[in-house]
Amino acid sequence: MDEIRFLLNGAEVRLRGADPLRSLLDWLREERGLTGTKEGCNEGDCGACSVMVTDGEGSRALNACLLYLPQLDGKAVRTVEGIAGPDGSLHPVQRAMVEMHGSQCGFCTPGFVVTMAVAHLNGARDHDDQLAGNLCRCTGYAPIVRAAEMAESAPVPEWMKADREAVGRLSAGGSGRGDGRAFRPATADALAAWYLDNPDATLIAGATDVGLWVNKELRDLPKVAFLAGLRELQGIEERDGILRVGAGVTIARLRAAVADRLPALAGLLRRYASEQVRNAATIGGNIANGSPIGDGPPALIALGATLHLRRGDERRQMPLEAFFLDYRRQDRRPGEFVEAVSFPAACAALRCYKLSKRFDQDISAVCGCFNVTVEAGRVRAARIAFGGMAGIPKRAAHVEAALAGRAWTAATVAEAIPAFAQDFTPLTDMRASASYRLTAAGNMLWRYFHEGAGVATDVLEVAP
Repeated sequence: MDEIRFLLNGAEVRLRGADPLRSLLDWLREERGLTGTKEGCNEGDCGACSVMVTDGEGSRALNACLLYLPQLDGKAVRTVEGIAGPDGSLHPVQRAMVEMHGSQCGFCTPGFVVTMAVAHLNGARDHDDQLAGNLCRCTGYAPIVRAAEMAESAPVPEWMKADREAVGRLSAGGSGRGDGRAFRPATADALAAWYLDNPDATLIAGATDVGLWVNKELRDLPKVAFLAGLRELQGIEERDGILRVGAGVTIARLRAAVADRLPALAGLLRRYASEQVRNAATIGGNIANGSPIGDGPPALIALGATLHLRRGDERRQMPLEAFFLDYRRQDRRPGEFVEAVSFPAACAALRCYKLSKRFDQDISAVCGCFNVTVEAGRVRAARIAFGGMAGIPKRAAHVEAALAGRAWTAATVAEAIPAFAQDFTPLTDMRASASYRLTAAGNMLWRYFHEGAGVATDVLEVAP
């Protein structure tokens, strides 16, 4: 691997010949002795390995277990050892954790401290959201959240600001070089040419999925390309009411971009894994991995999204639902990659409902997204898509047909619900039984109908 340059707790690091699939977590603990970064789940669920990563876009918390060394090129990393000042002065969140008794066994505490310090730096005060990716089974969250609140008014320490100023000195983006196994393209054209010659390679953007292949399945990936430096795949553009979102846009950036215009999509993305994962995972990866329980595709299908693909110099596009053929099988030719996805910039009728055992940091048992256009009391058009109901993200075509042209009434909804059994034959697994999934899908349609009539349906509201 060609040279990787980054800052570690303020000091420059240069690595040559590093294993491209060595995680930052392992490297920190084994090569640098920075054992404050803990290994817990090793799959991005517990947050014990949280680190702060800073680049030209700002600072964010990420899971070190799902970060590979080439992804750090041109960036700054701060571990829990670097959250305190160079002279040992405690960060405000560290002092608050002590005063609020926010630590018991202490194993999770370093990850909490890093996540809280990043939120403090960014001025984020949605503490429940920020900490949803950090698990604690001893202290409980109340004293930890109180510590985060206590630190809110404290000024950001100067040493925490230094990384943003320093990363400008480092070269960022792809190098355009590789060693036969790993390639860091400098441009999308370079990626297209290389991938055409290496169609068996694995493309790595956020590594939130690929990281599990390596960490848990111990897969050997003979050829990889790291896409984090490709600015061409990270754009968000609006033209004539259509948003075109590059495949490399993270879930966190997409959520921020649609928060005002597509609040239902933003609300669904808020429940996509955790802050650490949303800061790394990309919408292109969420689509390209073809998971039947990925949360992005059902919403985008309900919006009528178009997928943009590239193979060499050739480009094509298709309705997003046409991309998914069967379980883990997509309409993607060798050497072809997802370049972007486009969809309406606004849709007042869109609603998305995610059913999972935990509200935060959990995988969907059923994810239903609804976009029903009603004019003069009748259904003019309906787009309804689900995840977790089939081997692919899939439209409920028979339900849509049962609604089309009919009066938008409770009677119509009741008559349409049996059509779910024509559209889906769900599996029974650890998350839900087949019958439960079908019942839940029907109930989601009822919820959509009642919400449209003004009935409050907040699942987080506790009422007597």
